[in-house]
Amino acid sequence: MYETENDLPEKRRSKLNSLMNQQLASAVDLQTQLKQAHWNVKGPSFIGLHELFDQVDEAVESYVDMIAERIVQLGGIAEGTARVAAARSRLPEYPLNIADGIAHVQAVAKVLGCFGQEARESIQEATDLEDADTADLFTEVSRGLDKWLWFVEAHNQAPK
Repeated sequence: MYETENDLPEKRRSKLNSLMNQQLASAVDLQTQLKQAHWNVKGPSFIGLHELFDQVDEAVESYVDMIAERIVQLGGIAEGTARVAAARSRLPEYPLNIADGIAHVQAVAKVLGCFGQEARESIQEATDLEDADTADLFTEVSRGLDKWLWFVEAHNQAPK
């Protein structure tokens, strides 16, 4: 931990940094999974899904940056390399052998849902550590993920 004038006690900041570095790993993994979908989607909904997956990726990129910057604000080191993300991410592995748009919709929805759950758990953990700012950051991430999950799942939901 680096010294800082931030008034949160160092022990608490250290726990928060561990929490956030875990979420940073999953966020970096999510971002690469979205690019996998963006690059490889095929079928009649190609252009709509290709563009949607890119928009979701851009939003997740902003979440990655927010989480990493909060870590550093609290005196920690943001550990966001691809190797660290691969070793720490809690997200399910993205299937590499799919091309169909609906298969990508289902796979993207699954990882968005998983990361959304992690974000909500992080809200509570940050609250328990008495850091409303970090809890608020994860509330923003959670709210955004829910919106993007809605956009993605709409491609697989139709009245019967």
